[in-house]
Amino acid sequence: MAVKELTGSSLLDALRPHEQAMVAECVESHGFSSGHVFYDPGDDVRYAYFPRFSAVTSFHVIMADGSAIETAMVGSEGAIGGIVSKGRLPAYARSCVMHGGDFYRIACTDLATLKEENLHMRQLFTRYADCMLAQVFQSVACNAVHTIEQRAAKWLVAAMDRTGNNVVAMTQDQLGSILGVGRTYVSRVIRKMKAMGAVKTRRGGIVVEDRGCLERMSCDCNALVGQHFSTVMGEMYANGNGANGHANGKGNGNGYDNGIKEPATDFSY
Repeated sequence: MAVKELTGSSLLDALRPHEQAMVAECVESHGFSSGHVFYDPGDDVRYAYFPRFSAVTSFHVIMADGSAIETAMVGSEGAIGGIVSKGRLPAYARSCVMHGGDFYRIACTDLATLKEENLHMRQLFTRYADCMLAQVFQSVACNAVHTIEQRAAKWLVAAMDRTGNNVVAMTQDQLGSILGVGRTYVSRVIRKMKAMGAVKTRRGGIVVEDRGCLERMSCDCNALVGQHFSTVMGEMYANGNGANGHANGKGNGNGYDNGIKEPATDFSY
């Protein structure tokens, strides 16, 4: 579907008006459901995708035994596929939809042309790539030294930050797969979270009841990545439209903003 005006992407919102107009001429709007795979390892990266509003994607490294371990999560603050490169390079990790929703899609060849013609756009996407790399670095360190409980709490908070919803559509089996641990370990952690009043479970999902409790159970990895994101991207947002939480100091405090106005509840961020 052709696009007249860009909405729902904090990253694209940081572009200047004339840059947004050029991008709008090249992008298409698509909806993808949870589980949709954009790229598997070895696939040519022909398109870049920008999650909008509450849509969330994730990167997974496929191990020799077939298990898929999550390495990064991307919401409306970012994009996947050919943002810095000129595209058509093989994908290393699987990229798929974690939380279904709307996306913008642009051919990597068109995006490369736009970046060549616009220094600010090129700098914006390069800085975003730096922030994505920081998330991957932190993920490696987190997996090495933090407990399953800390990592599970961190992941649930990160999912809330990007979807703008306290209901995370994720089974315990799926959460275990993402964290690289068995269901027994995840069940033990979820039971503890429920006993503390942090979450409750329902069929096919985990409902966050007390975000503050989860944050106290979590490691500081989300905050560290968020601080780097704000430091690296803050100037670029200020030089763009400035119509999002990053530029004006609002948002959720972790450097992400899904563009959704939250109600005045314990879960607004």
